[in-house]
Amino acid sequence: MADPGTVAESRHTDDVAALTAEYSRLPAGAGVRLAKPTSNLFRFRAPEGAGLDVGRFDRVLDVDRSTGRAQVQGMATYESIVDALLPAGYVPLVVPQLKTITLGGAVAGLGIEASSFRNGLPHESVRELEVLTGSGEVVRARPDNEHADLFRGFPNSYGTLGYALRLEIELERVHPYVRLRHLRFGSAQECADVLARICRDRAFDGERVDFLDGTVFTSTEQYLTLGTFTDEAPYTSDYTGQQVYYRSIQRRRADYLTVRDFLWRWDTDWFWCSRAFGAQHPLVRRLWPRRYRRSDAYRRIVAFDRRHGLTDRLAVLRGRGVNEPVIQDVEIPVDRLPEFLEFFHREIGISPVWLCPVRLRDRAGWPLYPMDPDTLYVNVGFWSAVGLEPGERPGRHNRAIERVVRELDGHKSLYSDSYYPREEFWELYNRPAHQRLKERYDPDGRLPGLYEKCVGGEVRKEDR
Repeated sequence: MADPGTVAESRHTDDVAALTAEYSRLPAGAGVRLAKPTSNLFRFRAPEGAGLDVGRFDRVLDVDRSTGRAQVQGMATYESIVDALLPAGYVPLVVPQLKTITLGGAVAGLGIEASSFRNGLPHESVRELEVLTGSGEVVRARPDNEHADLFRGFPNSYGTLGYALRLEIELERVHPYVRLRHLRFGSAQECADVLARICRDRAFDGERVDFLDGTVFTSTEQYLTLGTFTDEAPYTSDYTGQQVYYRSIQRRRADYLTVRDFLWRWDTDWFWCSRAFGAQHPLVRRLWPRRYRRSDAYRRIVAFDRRHGLTDRLAVLRGRGVNEPVIQDVEIPVDRLPEFLEFFHREIGISPVWLCPVRLRDRAGWPLYPMDPDTLYVNVGFWSAVGLEPGERPGRHNRAIERVVRELDGHKSLYSDSYYPREEFWELYNRPAHQRLKERYDPDGRLPGLYEKCVGGEVRKEDR
């Protein structure tokens, strides 16, 4: 009987050959984009360039228990990765919150979760990348080989250098359950101080902390949620049915979840965004099919609305201004977090807000998203819309956030709308490094530039 790993490797080799042949058949000079069934980006634009079908690169190829590593294809979703690994007692070091985020997407963009204060970002657990570059060549990039520049520059490149076909990633062993403790704080300063102390000690009140994130409801009501692996649980809660996870944070001091339910605790209600569709109303929730209580279902509704402008049309008919989507994740140094939240409550007003601490594991850093390895950052996530006065242009609120994030020495993820002027963008995201990588791995500009991909605007040769 053939070794399943050998069979998977052989199939992967065949898939790579078919993909490179498909790439070579595209018209010379034509732009290229991924054609895939799911997306967690929030830049709703008409697709440009020839679609490259990478849907078949969606499997876990091999798990090596002796090294605690796995070979995973780039289009594998974290849902499928967890399904493959959890029966053996493993998960990736960082499992982003939403089931349909792909491994390749989390590495080419940025992913984060409650283990990031000890495990960093998803790309920091990658040991090798197999990448189809813009030139049509497939290369293996490692931190110690001739493609080390691509290995370092791939995170935050968003498909502007190439596409990850296979990744070797580190894993960690898990326990069956996670015990949660929800700590309430009356001020952002107190919350930030305790958060920093937990990240330093990796413990609280003498108990180990394996996971740490937070939820801000108002300026006087914020919580840190501490998660600890455990082998036993007196009970387990279920937030895939009638109960809503984020509401339990206000109502419970302690809780227990299976490890699987903990990993996907935010997905059922897309954090709290399902309330915009009525899915948290008890009657609607009973009628809403369980299989559609998941983030990708809600995102499809948002994408439909953004394509057809239904919400904006209703607002205009009611005599109001349109809404500006404010869907962002930003990293703020922990000692500047209270300043950011004060601004955010005063000027933006979205609630709740998610907090997630992160510190880089790798001191060598990642040039296209330059974070200080000595700094503890807090990811602040907010996903809603803010009303505009009649005549106001969309972008006003997002641009204000961009300015404050920069003033506080923070960084902004680029999965959603951005409004940076070109010069400012490149000051923040390292144009020289990106340009060197483009010249080596996409010399003909088949793939978009980073500014064009993430902000938009006319492609100019000097920005490729």
